[in-house]
Amino acid sequence: MVQDLLIALVAVLSGGLLYAMAAARVVKQYERGVVLRLGRLHDEVRSPGFTMIVPGVDRLRKVNMQIVTMPVPAQDGITRDNVTVRVDAVIYFKVVDPASAVIAVEDYRFAVSQMAQTSLRSIIGKSDLDDLLSNREKLNQGLELMIDSPSVGWGVQIDRVEIKDVSLPETMKRSMARQAEADRERRARVINADAELQASKKLAQAAEQMSTQPAALQLRLLQTVVAVAAEKNSTLVLPFPVELLRFLERAQQGPQPPVGAGQSQDAPEQPAPDRPGDPAVVDPSSLVDPAVVDPSVAAKTFTDQPLPDAPLTGAGPDPDGNPSGPGPDGLPEFDPEALPEFGPEQPSDHPRSKPFSRH
Repeated sequence: MVQDLLIALVAVLSGGLLYAMAAARVVKQYERGVVLRLGRLHDEVRSPGFTMIVPGVDRLRKVNMQIVTMPVPAQDGITRDNVTVRVDAVIYFKVVDPASAVIAVEDYRFAVSQMAQTSLRSIIGKSDLDDLLSNREKLNQGLELMIDSPSVGWGVQIDRVEIKDVSLPETMKRSMARQAEADRERRARVINADAELQASKKLAQAAEQMSTQPAALQLRLLQTVVAVAAEKNSTLVLPFPVELLRFLERAQQGPQPPVGAGQSQDAPEQPAPDRPGDPAVVDPSSLVDPAVVDPSVAAKTFTDQPLPDAPLTGAGPDPDGNPSGPGPDGLPEFDPEALPEFGPEQPSDHPRSKPFSRH
């Protein structure tokens, strides 16, 4: 009798242990349990920890409540300005309603992934290339709103959507590189021009300051020489100031003669014009150097001589045999009848002597 009781007790304990093992469930901290009893949703969502269900009657579905990081596959699309691009993104979401995530949608992960891909394609078609490259924050917000609207009924909340990379064709990359290079070159030229303008203003101020003190220019010259000599070059370039050249030029010219009364310094003396028919009077002593030639000899040399082309009278008998002699004043006379008849002027091999004229 006692033996039968012991066997029955052992059987009951074994059955209870097997039932407990079949009914016991453990829900982790980051999970929630949704119980379906005989196919119907149980009102109570099991919290984390140890829980029991009815074996064979209840079915427990565990839902992860952590934030899920899901990459969105790269999508090829054409932007609004007709540029072919390839864009990929990443989406962050979490389940806020476990019962809806189990009942409202078959697979909430797959549904969110497909919705993210279609929304990304739509965003690419509505945006320009510049917006995809520089205005991503606005595109991310628009993409988040497009995905979050239908996922609210699935018990899923979209936390953040980020566009990861925008792949461009090689031709477009080269065009953008040329554009960026041209823009950099333009900015460099503007900055250089601005620097030249500022430097010119400072140099003008320095020149104005140095003009009041001429010694400052010499000191600046010495500083330049010291700076060049510090480089240990074999050739020394020495800048020479223009003011010093002008000073040496004035010193070489010497003092200017005083200006007489009634005579202007700027207007040089103009020689009096020669009247027609007046012989030019030349001082023989003004044509020679007294230190070389005796003025008395020069006076004998420079005398009025008859023109070689004119026949002289008194130098001998004329062709008719009439003697000619000096006139009453002792000078030879010209015979008008003995003058040859001149035709049109012919070029002569010997130049005609000209009287001295004052230059």
